[in-house]
Amino acid sequence: MAERLSGAPVAQALCARMSAGLDRLARRGCVPTVAVVRVGERPADLSYERGFTRRAQSLGIRVLPIVLPETVEEGELTAALRRVNEDGTIPGCLLVRPLPERLSTPAVLSALRPEKDIDAVTSASMGGLMVPGVGGFPPCTATACMELLNHYQVPLRGRKVVLVGGGVTVGMPAAILLMNRGATVSVCNIHTEPAYLAALCRGADLIISAAGKAGLIGRDHVSPGQVVVDVGLSAGADGRLRGDVDFEQVEPIVAAITTVPGGVGAVTSTVLAAHTVQAALAACGLPGMEETRRRHRV
Repeated sequence: MAERLSGAPVAQALCARMSAGLDRLARRGCVPTVAVVRVGERPADLSYERGFTRRAQSLGIRVLPIVLPETVEEGELTAALRRVNEDGTIPGCLLVRPLPERLSTPAVLSALRPEKDIDAVTSASMGGLMVPGVGGFPPCTATACMELLNHYQVPLRGRKVVLVGGGVTVGMPAAILLMNRGATVSVCNIHTEPAYLAALCRGADLIISAAGKAGLIGRDHVSPGQVVVDVGLSAGADGRLRGDVDFEQVEPIVAAITTVPGGVGAVTSTVLAAHTVQAALAACGLPGMEETRRRHRV
């Protein structure tokens, strides 16, 4: 039976690292506050927002939801983000993604100030992955994967990693963070020829799947001794949220595996909270906590 890589102890360790920053904010009378901007009512988005809100509120972080209809125009969304920019009481902002394709434009993704961008929406924040010290915060879900791998002491330097899903929200930044740690990374997606995808995955030391396609990774994709991290989240025909990995098929074969729910998602919400605390410390002119980007470089 595979080791279960639970996100709960990883989140607890990250909360402990936040405690000093939260204490400094409380002594100064600063309330860490984050605006959560969401377009529409996608089940995966609602689950993501609920998980973050629960974690944030448990830490004393104030959450201000800004919900826009699926039909919102680009100008309305950018105006909402600019209002957040101008509000000095809101040091952090989470723009829930993926956005509808028509809204994923440079005008929208550059509307938010990088110092308030807690999930690397802006090009300046993404640039910080390539050039340390530039831009804002690294993407939270990709960072959560690294926090989980660190916590369970999964070796990365020189190891073969197959990352399924090359999106800008998880896949691309995760690939950069893994390469920063010395891993040899192959990036695939749902269009990769199935037999080739299965063969690549079987030869890996670590599989991270973030394709958002339920059941994509099955018994033919894995081999003994591997670590499997499931980041995917999609709604099945019954409305239940599922990961990319067919857990029942894969778990008896591999050495270690995350679950959905209870794996990366629990860590992601805590990374978002940590970025909010860092943004609040900076806004209040207080010393920051350890930067998550620095933890994930060779």
